[in-house]
Amino acid sequence: MKELLLTAKENGLFLLTCLGIFLAIVLVAWLAEHFLTKSKKNISSARRVSFIAMFGAIAAALMYIEIALPFAPPFYQIDFSEIPVLICTFYLGPVSGVICEFVKVLLKLLLKGTSTAFVGDFANFVVGCALVLPASIIYHCRKTRATAIWGMVAGTLIMTVFGSAFNAIYLLPKFAQLYGMPLEAIIGMGTDVNAHITSVSTLVLYAVVPFNLLKGVLVSVVTLLLYKRVERLLRMK
Repeated sequence: MKELLLTAKENGLFLLTCLGIFLAIVLVAWLAEHFLTKSKKNISSARRVSFIAMFGAIAAALMYIEIALPFAPPFYQIDFSEIPVLICTFYLGPVSGVICEFVKVLLKLLLKGTSTAFVGDFANFVVGCALVLPASIIYHCRKTRATAIWGMVAGTLIMTVFGSAFNAIYLLPKFAQLYGMPLEAIIGMGTDVNAHITSVSTLVLYAVVPFNLLKGVLVSVVTLLLYKRVERLLRMK
């Protein structure tokens, strides 16, 4: 009975943490959209919702296509679901991008469920926003190709630094706790692919940092190639 109550308490605290961080991200996006960015897209609420739903659905579908990396444990796999989210946030603004990121993760949970006690899904949302939100804010300050590139560069760097620190400090220990897997076993999965991985810090250094950098670069390049083409299609009546 005591263990059951402890588990319920841990799950409750995790849910409260998820909710708090989600609200904080939405608040940052709203403040940036209303006070920092200059461009405002005149689009009806119905069309905005339909675009967010469409890009969120595409992103959720792309989450099924995962690519394993030789330098990282198998639970770190690259997907390209951030591409539709970035296109959405470039077109509609920071708040829409954050909501699209949330819709993506929610649809994935509804269709596929979770295999990481929701920790991986929470990480996907938060770390994804660390890429999407800075890129969107910088781009919407002045809509040019240069600001789009600088925005995605900044987003990639922020995602890499924040995502790596977030993994080390919170996500990996929380995953071990909620999933019921010793942290040493998780580190051991990293050791199997890289003998230099012997601790949480080396797991982050040799796996998480290059993972986030590679994902940010690939997503940014593809988004840069696609965005203007997609934007022209969205503007067609």
